Amino acid sequence: MALASDARTSAAGSCADVAVVILNWNGRDFLRKFLPSVLAHSEGAALFVADNASTDDSVAVLAREFPQVRVIQLAYNLGFCQGYNAALDDVRWLGPLVQAALPERTPAERGQDWVEVLGFRYYVLLNSDVEVTPGWLGPQRELLEHNPRIAACQPKIRQYSEAAAQRRQFEYAGAAGGYLDRLGYPFCRGRLFDTLEPDEGQYDDPRPVAWATGACLLVRAAAWHALGGLEPRFFAHMEEIDFCWRLQNAGHQVWYHGGSTVFHVGGGTLHKSNPRKTYLNFRNGLALVYKNTHPSELLLVLAARLGLDGVAALRFLLQGATPDFQAILRAHWHFWRQLGYWRAQRRQQRPTLRTAERAGVYRGSLVWAYFGQGKRRFSELSQKLLS
Repeated sequence: MALASDARTSAAGSCADVAVVILNWNGRDFLRKFLPSVLAHSEGAALFVADNASTDDSVAVLAREFPQVRVIQLAYNLGFCQGYNAALDDVRWLGPLVQAALPERTPAERGQDWVEVLGFRYYVLLNSDVEVTPGWLGPQRELLEHNPRIAACQPKIRQYSEAAAQRRQFEYAGAAGGYLDRLGYPFCRGRLFDTLEPDEGQYDDPRPVAWATGACLLVRAAAWHALGGLEPRFFAHMEEIDFCWRLQNAGHQVWYHGGSTVFHVGGGTLHKSNPRKTYLNFRNGLALVYKNTHPSELLLVLAARLGLDGVAALRFLLQGATPDFQAILRAHWHFWRQLGYWRAQRRQQRPTLRTAERAGVYRGSLVWAYFGQGKRRFSELSQKLLS
């Protein structure tokens, strides 16, 4: 199918086949603060804000102050996962209409196959609390253009702050690309558990990773729809890890591009100390490994995770963090109560890759490396155990 790529990108900007989609819930102040940078630096991409039934005046602010932004209003607060699934279903069908409305491009330049069939070739899932920089999008898109096996990518994620020293720190939710240890615990180049490294150019090289952050995720539209988007039962947290794991199981690659940088506030919806976040992390963590781990490894991994979750619960209890202790108990109860659903998802998208066959995996225990051996930087992990 001819996509008339050269004509399309030259006529309307290098990223005219990209839809940048921001999911908003009561984020009026973030929109006012960060939308100007997205509008200024997105290289011809179409910008959508999907409003998740906000109760503030976000929609009115968008209409009044950002009329060039296309707004998708969702009837209910669907959460992060279902919110994005619904929004990108709308964008899928709006894409041809948006492209057809560009006045400087004739139908021949747009290409009829492009207008009638595909719409946008790429989506960016972008948090409302992200400040983008010049050149944040083009290099990532170019990477996917040159390697059809890559289905998703993230830029370098650094902390948003007014203080220059803080802006040099990697940010928790993605840093320089996501990894998993052999038990499915997530970490990043530039971030092990809560320890953040400063960006000193040590992770500028593009490379395949296990997962790309949902704070700023570039993904092929075709791959997104083929996999059905994000896991709706997750609601929020670890959904991008599950999605990227499924991408790998389906034969795709996930990459990090250190030549692009954005700044992320983080914790804009749920702070890390919120028991609701504890619940989602532990429940979704169990579902993540159950859905995606290869059959030959599942029993050992699941048993280990159950034991370590018990240790974490006891630690919360001894620290007097009773709500977090209770959140872990609820997380386990709800995981087992919904086991039939998770089993059906596992059967539908069968895990095909063993640990040694996946990119972005540390074939050791991150828990032991961090708490037992005192390793605090990605570079301190055994390189022999990294893929």
